[in-house]
Amino acid sequence: MTVSPVTPPKVRAPALAVLFSVVFINLVGFGLVVPLLPFFAQSLKAEAWQITLMFSAYSLGQFFAEPFWGRLSDRIGRKPVLLATLAANTVGYLMLAFVPNIWLAIAVRLFTGLGAGNISTVQGYVADVTPPEQRAGRMGLIGAAFGLGFIVGPGLGGLLTQPQLGRLGYQLPIFLAAALAAMAAVGVIVFLRESRAKADPAAARPPFLAGLKDARTNPVVSRVLVVTLVYMAGFSAMESVFGLWSESRYAWGAREVGLSFMIVGVISTLNQGFFAGRLARRFGEARVLATGMLLFGASLVLQVLAPVAWFPATRLELGGLSIPLVQGWVIPLVMAVGACGMSLAMPNISAMISRASPPDRQGAMLGLNMASSSVARIFGPMVAGALFSGLGHDWPFLVGALLTIPAAVMAINAGRAIRRGQVAAEAPAKSLS
Repeated sequence: MTVSPVTPPKVRAPALAVLFSVVFINLVGFGLVVPLLPFFAQSLKAEAWQITLMFSAYSLGQFFAEPFWGRLSDRIGRKPVLLATLAANTVGYLMLAFVPNIWLAIAVRLFTGLGAGNISTVQGYVADVTPPEQRAGRMGLIGAAFGLGFIVGPGLGGLLTQPQLGRLGYQLPIFLAAALAAMAAVGVIVFLRESRAKADPAAARPPFLAGLKDARTNPVVSRVLVVTLVYMAGFSAMESVFGLWSESRYAWGAREVGLSFMIVGVISTLNQGFFAGRLARRFGEARVLATGMLLFGASLVLQVLAPVAWFPATRLELGGLSIPLVQGWVIPLVMAVGACGMSLAMPNISAMISRASPPDRQGAMLGLNMASSSVARIFGPMVAGALFSGLGHDWPFLVGALLTIPAAVMAINAGRAIRRGQVAAEAPAKSLS
């Protein structure tokens, strides 16, 4: 099957804003409901393992959805897929607000995860309309939307949740998430032009695993997918046990944990929005990606090595002033280093995949990348929990750090494969000249 792109539309500011908002809304909607999900589930008489299952169901939905929507957008175009997924998000959030029991809530979270699996379609649109040398920068803007949504969503969710109002107090953030998804759908209709031509309906459709087979034989994509799997598993593992770890070491509560993750979101947003593209153009995508992996691994090790107590007392007496001292204050700084590393990953991974994939397979390959990320978010916390309970509180961090070393090596090897492909493509032209 061959699908040639339509003449790339001139990328107008409103179109880029809509693409940015689609990703941003996905993360805001996710972040809006995350703070209230445990309490919302408790109002449905849920047990702890059922509450955890609500989180896993969302990632499981994304795992199946990203490759499907990516392949479908290669065939029918990016715009209809974005509209379908945003509509699914709107309906999913509204359904969640009115579910009568926890099992339906889990099913709705799975459905919402299926609708949220449109990141690869957004990345495919950006690749369609962006020259290769500028893709890392624009993919960085998409990554910045992730970070910004991660900042705004939980904050809004916490502010809008009003337990004293009963069930309605938990529904208000969910209603806002549904409204934002509907607004993004309107923006897609009004501002976004299609970037691809529709495929021939008579053309044979590739089997479901065709994209996976293509990825396995592609020396760049196969390595990059493993990099995604490793770094997302490390992050989701750290995220899942960080509250327990910081509580046992520093007696932290939800406030300190939330502020730490807010710092991660701020650093990720700034780095991807302003520096990721510039660094990639200067040093190359593979080198920047490898550096990001090692920075993330170093931050995990530094978290473990941070002293348990930095001060002999919890307050500092200075000139008659009593200043409270927060044990573990260095941890957010260490996490900021890890955020720098992680924020270099997504835009450069997406750019490398788009460079190494033919135009009619970019959506499918980017979808597989997001599926790899979803697998990591499903199993990373499970492994972290086993390590945390079985071997010790520091082991999820140490194992995650160790895995970033082969990930960095794979990133460098993927860059070499890209350069070998470029040399092979230029050789016939040189022989004819």
